[in-house]
Amino acid sequence: MKDLTPRKIVAALDRYIIGQADAKRAVAIAIRNRWRRRQLDDKMAQEVMPKNIIMIGPTGVGKTEIARRLAALVKAPFLKVEASKYTEVGYHGRDVESMVRDLVELSMNMTRNAHMEMVREKAEAAAEERLLDILLPMHDLMDEEAEEQARATREKLRKRLRDKKLEDRMVEITIEEKPMVVQGVVAGIEEIGVDFQNMIERMVPSRSQTRKVSVAEARKILVQQEADKLIDKDKMTEEALNRAENMGIIFLDELDKIAGREKGAGPDVSREGVQRDLLPIVEGSTVATRYGLVRTDHILFIAAGAFHVAKPSDLIPEMQGRFPIRVELQDLGEEEFVRILTEPENALTKQYKALLETEKMTLKFKKDAIREIARIAADVNHRTQNIGARRLQTVIEKVLEDVSFNAPDMEGVNLEIDAKYVKDALQDIVKDEDLSRYIL
Repeated sequence: MKDLTPRKIVAALDRYIIGQADAKRAVAIAIRNRWRRRQLDDKMAQEVMPKNIIMIGPTGVGKTEIARRLAALVKAPFLKVEASKYTEVGYHGRDVESMVRDLVELSMNMTRNAHMEMVREKAEAAAEERLLDILLPMHDLMDEEAEEQARATREKLRKRLRDKKLEDRMVEITIEEKPMVVQGVVAGIEEIGVDFQNMIERMVPSRSQTRKVSVAEARKILVQQEADKLIDKDKMTEEALNRAENMGIIFLDELDKIAGREKGAGPDVSREGVQRDLLPIVEGSTVATRYGLVRTDHILFIAAGAFHVAKPSDLIPEMQGRFPIRVELQDLGEEEFVRILTEPENALTKQYKALLETEKMTLKFKKDAIREIARIAADVNHRTQNIGARRLQTVIEKVLEDVSFNAPDMEGVNLEIDAKYVKDALQDIVKDEDLSRYIL
């Protein structure tokens, strides 16, 4: 994190996302401030709160992608939720505290995977010995000569195992499983903040089951079992909770849909009520999870919304105060679409080339084809519903529909896509606006 300066963060985001410099700078500063806070003494660090961000812009301009790529860059637990899916406490639906529990689960998975990588070498060695014991059991009553022969055979088997020559042989292994019903039984109970799940899991014994599997599958299962023995569970849980509290990012999409008041009579279930329930979590509160208590003071919240009808000022004042940073993302047009199709490391044109290479055919997009795809996508966005860069996916998929279908029969073909090819593939759809609304 020390070397991950705001400038480097923006440069990393530029590899995948075109434009939106203001939004990139805002999230880069927010992430750097996290590192800066951790350099302070504990007393001062507790006082420094994250500067939560609201991204304002239409769909398909990169709001979610910026947050998702950012989280992957800094290896932070990242949860995307839709604000409109939550309901006020007391009504049927998900309560807002469940998003913190979901974030903790993600953090546990990330931390568990990291700890497994740390012990993988030892776990693989132990799993190999267990596999050899299954393939060639050693008996205590063997005489010295038989034991020597068994050891020599064992080493031959070890070599064959490492050379992957026994992958399809079937072996029997014992697997311990927790009854799946446990999680379903206590899922609702956990919402009240009491850790019944762990209590019941301790009470219900594991169920041993013998299964016949291939050596390849047995190796994976045994490595997992051996890694579980080597991992310090308490240390892992402590690290995961710390990661969620100090590095977690919650992306609140569709914030504009809970801004303002409901029109008409009846209880205000999904707007101001949800905002008031969200407020303690964004301000900083303690949420009970199955792994322990989690404070939300230093979780970074990035909210997003189109705000076509509602405005950020329609949020309750307390909520506005908890999102001090506001950035507007720009609409994407033809020029941006051309860059999106060619510049990012994961550009759509590069993806399709790679996909069709698996069928041993070569695909090439000429510059005029890319320009035509960008023009048509921008035009359809303008004439129908503007869905931003997502329109490129539907357009290019339609352009390559026949190629994708016939690719298995086109081995060795070098196909060059030009502007004429694009126009021919889309001419009926582009001319018929009603059809373009339906298909594109």
